[in-house]
Amino acid sequence: MNIFVLNCGSSSLKYKLYAMENEQVLAEGRVERIGQENAIITHQSTGKEKVSNTMPILEHTVAIRECLNLLTHAEHGVIKNVNEIDAVGHRVVHGGESFSDSVLINERTKEILDSLAELAPLHNPANVTGIRAAEKIMPKTPQVAVFDTAFHSTIPPHAFLYAIPYSVYQRHKVRRYGFHGTSHKYVSQRAAEMMGRDIADLKIISCHLGNGASIAAIEGGKSVDTSMGFTPLEGLMMGTRSGDIDPGAIFYIMKKEGLSLHEIDSMLNKHSGLYGIAGVSDMRDIEKGIEEDDKLAKVAFNIYEYRIRKYIGSYVAAMNGVDAIVFTAGIGENTPALRTKLISHLPYLGISINEENNKKRGEDIEISTPDSRVKVFVIPTDEELVIARDTASLTS
Repeated sequence: MNIFVLNCGSSSLKYKLYAMENEQVLAEGRVERIGQENAIITHQSTGKEKVSNTMPILEHTVAIRECLNLLTHAEHGVIKNVNEIDAVGHRVVHGGESFSDSVLINERTKEILDSLAELAPLHNPANVTGIRAAEKIMPKTPQVAVFDTAFHSTIPPHAFLYAIPYSVYQRHKVRRYGFHGTSHKYVSQRAAEMMGRDIADLKIISCHLGNGASIAAIEGGKSVDTSMGFTPLEGLMMGTRSGDIDPGAIFYIMKKEGLSLHEIDSMLNKHSGLYGIAGVSDMRDIEKGIEEDDKLAKVAFNIYEYRIRKYIGSYVAAMNGVDAIVFTAGIGENTPALRTKLISHLPYLGISINEENNKKRGEDIEISTPDSRVKVFVIPTDEELVIARDTASLTS
């Protein structure tokens, strides 16, 4: 069974083609600058040379068609024709309260997704555009929507409700939704496999640390709390996002700086976080700054580590214990110094770090010592594989 996974943004898309019999990636690629005359499409089939072309790609239907042309190309492709694709799995950011799991897409599904656009205005419309484009090209091929928010639909009301008038929640569905669900789902399941334990018996804290970052408390394989909230702005300090901030401070800043709603939104989402403190948003640049004795780089790193540590501690309390902590995504996977500092501040959990393992990259690995009471893992995330698995399950 071949599954075509699509992740569509407003001006870009990423794709992978899986052979589900052994969950092998047959090919993958991306299209950038959709809507422009100089769009770039990059494609690589497993075991073959990477190819890159620049061409006019003015909308998503053309982009997907060009991807399929490469997948079926005599030299660069891996399948003979599009009919060898059994189903298409789409990443959809926001499912609201309407979707608690992945679903087969029909007209009603698309109507609901259109109605949810205001909850994720930068993502959902682009996701739906990708769905409609794929349907146009492959009208007889089943399409599946896999939601970032679905994994967190198990969070109980005492964790997802805000202490605002309940009527506001009822009218406008303002609540904690959480994001990065496919990543948290994948790495928590993989951690359970590596422990040789049933995930139903485990309490896991999953740390997805990238330019966007979130932590999830996972009990019995189900999300019971997560750091991102109504939007991806809440929670941890991120590359350019502020994370948690006193709402009163926002009103104060708006008044003092004379900022509009649009300007304060831009400040909190695009000019805060690591970038706001140190002037750079990439953790590699932060580490370089620390080496060069940049005081603000050190401050930014310390804030970043401290906030992660606070959330880990709060989720240990929320679940009354923890069996494993998992680090994933760009920063989580590639910043040994951050993991070392975090674990050194959690002695009450009885964790010791194997520094040799901690320095390794690009593989699923336990970095805690055998005598540690709580296991610590670094697991490269694979959100596309989760989408492919759900798509195969719903269409097979």
